[in-house]
Amino acid sequence: MKHYEVEILNAKTREKLCFLDKVEPNATLTDIKNMFNKSHTEWYPARQSLRLDPKGRSMKVEDILQNLPVGTTATLYFRDLGAQISWVTVFLTEYARPLVIYLLFYFQVPFIYGPKYDFITSRHSVIHLACICHSFHYIKRLLETLFVHRFSHGTMPLRNIFKNCMYYWGFAAWMAYYINHPLYTSPVYGEEQVKLATIIFLFCQLGNFSIHIALRNLRPSGSKTRKIPFPTHNPFTWIFLLVSCPNYTYEVGSWIGFAIMTQCLPVALFSLVGFIQMTIWAKGKHQSYLKEFKDYPPLCSPIIPFIL
Repeated sequence: MKHYEVEILNAKTREKLCFLDKVEPNATLTDIKNMFNKSHTEWYPARQSLRLDPKGRSMKVEDILQNLPVGTTATLYFRDLGAQISWVTVFLTEYARPLVIYLLFYFQVPFIYGPKYDFITSRHSVIHLACICHSFHYIKRLLETLFVHRFSHGTMPLRNIFKNCMYYWGFAAWMAYYINHPLYTSPVYGEEQVKLATIIFLFCQLGNFSIHIALRNLRPSGSKTRKIPFPTHNPFTWIFLLVSCPNYTYEVGSWIGFAIMTQCLPVALFSLVGFIQMTIWAKGKHQSYLKEFKDYPPLCSPIIPFIL
């Protein structure tokens, strides 16, 4: 059995960082990263981006050395991805704090609205319903993070968490301040508006959960196999025939329902910003599906059927 030699260069400076001798041909990129880490302990595997071209894309951790377009002496280029943090930690950090922040405003804790309003809740029933819906949403997200989601990438750059947390935490405080304000006024169309909004919210929450379950079942535990998402017997998943990322579709729908329920401008802005970001993600995933699967359903749109 022939062995490989692998040299790893700095993608920016072309400086030789490491030379690996007698590497097994069936070694994966994960194996090579672990070998590289032994000589450069500051760059643990999750921080490493290895590529065949200095300006090319990062290779997948499951790539096998002998299947790469290289000779018996392989040259790989390294880039430091920076400090990393696990996706589970990211989501738990992002979602737990909005839940707590909102409840602080709901219970009118001291120093938020002034001493005369301490621990006094609003007389409007929609305030209590909004608190239940908001809490339900983030508790659902936390439980999904722990028990449902499977992550194709184990980590993300640590620096990104600050931006993400500012979005979730900041908007949670902003919308909670107005919705739970002692001077808050109920929606213009009263109970009918609140009932319609609640139906939209709950429908989309169930849809979002159904899509997450379907995506989880699409990839067996421990596998990185990618398949075309397909509808199941659950009617909420039939939207897969028209949309590549229906989890985002339902997510946006939930927040639109919450905005109608509360008739609160910060909620509407939160929904708009979220929709823009999720559209970017959905378009990227949609293009990835089109490139990877030649038989991908032609009628599918990224996030909104037939439109976007």
